[in-house]
Amino acid sequence: MDISTSNAAWKDVECNWLVVGLTESPDLAGPLGELDTALSGTISRLIEAGDLKGKLAELLPLHDAPGVAADRVLFMGLGKSDELTRARCEKAAMAAVRKVSSKADTSVAICLAGSGFGSVSSSVAAEITATAIIVGSQGQDSLKAEPGHFPLAAASIVVADGDASETAAAVERGTILGESINLTRDLVNLPPQMIYPESFAKRAQTVAADFGLDVEVLVQSDLEAEKMGALLAVSQGSSSNRGPRVVAVSYQGAGEDAPTLAIVGKGVTFDSGGLSLKTSDGMITMKSDMAGAATALGAVAAIARLKLPVNVVGYMGLVENMVSGTSYKLGDILTARNGVTIEVQNTDAEGRLVLADVLNYAVDKGADRIVDLATLTGACVVALGEEVTGAFSNDQEWCDTITSAAATAGENIWQMPMFDHFGDLLKSDVADCRNIGGRWGGAISAAKFLEKFVEKTPWVHLDIAGPSFASSNSSHREGGATGCMVRTLVEAAASLAE
Repeated sequence: MDISTSNAAWKDVECNWLVVGLTESPDLAGPLGELDTALSGTISRLIEAGDLKGKLAELLPLHDAPGVAADRVLFMGLGKSDELTRARCEKAAMAAVRKVSSKADTSVAICLAGSGFGSVSSSVAAEITATAIIVGSQGQDSLKAEPGHFPLAAASIVVADGDASETAAAVERGTILGESINLTRDLVNLPPQMIYPESFAKRAQTVAADFGLDVEVLVQSDLEAEKMGALLAVSQGSSSNRGPRVVAVSYQGAGEDAPTLAIVGKGVTFDSGGLSLKTSDGMITMKSDMAGAATALGAVAAIARLKLPVNVVGYMGLVENMVSGTSYKLGDILTARNGVTIEVQNTDAEGRLVLADVLNYAVDKGADRIVDLATLTGACVVALGEEVTGAFSNDQEWCDTITSAAATAGENIWQMPMFDHFGDLLKSDVADCRNIGGRWGGAISAAKFLEKFVEKTPWVHLDIAGPSFASSNSSHREGGATGCMVRTLVEAAASLAE
């Protein structure tokens, strides 16, 4: 979708919906005052009557708007101007776009100038708005005969007079981020009969071809040659046409001698739990267990399209965890790629087995820094809820870079401890370690397991089990895949470039 910019008077913008942001105590001067005059004082009367409060993400439609060129006006609440942040701005914009995208062939103009964006700069507001236009107009219901949201027929961001090139660059960046987030969301939302290791790998090849990236796909024989015994064990229960894949998508935006960032994603395209079978309720959303791999692909695509001067490789470990006579079993002892032996005590703790081999592969391929993403543990959701990503690391400076990037991107991360005694929970009587650490501190013991496969490379593990998949719709967010952490990874890559 092409998003245009304009500095026209609000009353003169021709569109189906004119979206106007205002705070709880709006200044009826400038463009907002001019619009009020064009509407014969409607805005003033609505405020005086208490119908237009400007609360964050509160929406008030004006279906009849004589005096302006737009068919309808939607007032978008921004909350208190001194409390407005990037995340709050995004929430308001997303709510507005979701409201106006419920019908096909809709044209929208969103007004930023004079809207009271407070500490959020006009360029950042333009970027956020562009991302919201792309993401907010795409639902998870693309396979329905009558979807609930439609891409906008035309979209414009109305800004104040100023640096047109800066605004245009912000809109382009926001568009790229939105499309990359939607790439991630689309992969996660599609059903498991459509997204499985081979089809995911083909999608990655298409993305690589579209954006000039190098791509390598390792199939069963390659993985056997690489001695990825942990990953291969998880895939044993799948049918032959659902065999495992490891995909590496590379972008070289810096010199050959520049450091390489590895983004590693867990890609369990469907997780039945294996012989440690999940319940039906526990299995119903397990198409989303490949959100880490989808996020890695979306992030690398965004980094490449933004032409960041960094070297990045996205590694995606892709398997199904299914039940059959060939499934790996409790009590099996697996040998990972780095030679570590693992006693299987729960076949539903499979994501860490996949990541173990892919992390070690990334290390051997020369990664200087690693961040992995995985819907790894329900324990992290219990600890932090559904809105916060857990961060675990062996290097505080690198972890600070990631958490700082998340703060800039407006995404929620909380660093978790990595005390040695959590590693002790993984001790086994018959192997170097076991794949679970018991009931308590499950998210941390899982991270301590992964730590065994990154050697001394600076590494951050992001457990996105909560925020990667929303359980229901809300006014500002579609249920299903969220595309969380794509923006954080882009910000982290940008910080490395600096």
